[in-house]
Amino acid sequence: MSESEPTAPAPPDPWKGLRGVMAGALVLEAITVLLALPVVADIAGGITWVSGTYLVALAAVMFAGAGLQRRSWAIPFNLGLQVLVLAGGVFHLSIAVIGVVFLLVWAIILWLRADVKRRMEEGSLPSQRTGGGPPR
Repeated sequence: MSESEPTAPAPPDPWKGLRGVMAGALVLEAITVLLALPVVADIAGGITWVSGTYLVALAAVMFAGAGLQRRSWAIPFNLGLQVLVLAGGVFHLSIAVIGVVFLLVWAIILWLRADVKRRMEEGSLPSQRTGGGPPR
């Protein structure tokens, strides 16, 4: 093949898109946890060094974890963070509510992951089709 011949672009990687969704979900969850700090400060009788450190450290780990979604242990790591957010409910109920909402988000992400995996095994993803045209 010479340099003048065009090469076909590589098919899109469905896992790359899913990793992006997981990273985005972690970033949004970290922001939400940080936005709960004023709630804990005003309603729960103030932020102690324990509750403040816990919530800020949890958000920092989430931000850092967003960049680790390529790792094989990313999904257990993400689900472990959900347990830690739920445990944050000891500081205020609003933190537990955040945990429940994002637990539902992660359940949807895991369902999407299973669907992509199933469709890859069947060969029914659009990037796996050969024939050049859109499906009819």
